[in-house]
Amino acid sequence: MSIILNQPLVTSPDTLTGSVRAEDRDGIDSIWVSLDTERAGEDGFFETVVVATFRFTIPPGLPPTTVLPVRLEARDNAGFISTLDTLVTVVP
Repeated sequence: MSIILNQPLVTSPDTLTGSVRAEDRDGIDSIWVSLDTERAGEDGFFETVVVATFRFTIPPGLPPTTVLPVRLEARDNAGFISTLDTLVTVVP
C-alpha cells in the first residue's frame, strides 16, 4: 500500500490532495482514506490493484505546527484490513 501526498505541508485553510494504492492478490473489497476525522472511500470491485485520488479540505483557524493524521485502510476479499498512516503539518 502507498499514500502519495501532493504536499506534506499545508496551510489553514487549504486543500490536501494525493493518491493511494492498494494491492492484494485475492482482490481489494474497498479502500478508505481519512484526514483527521474526515473519511472517504472507494469500492475496489475485487480488483487486485486499486488506485484512487483524494481531496480533503483543511479547515480555517488551525494554528501552525498542528499535525493532522492521514490514514489509508484497505480491506481485501477475505475481510483482512491493512492500514498505513502518515501525517501532514500545518505551516504559517
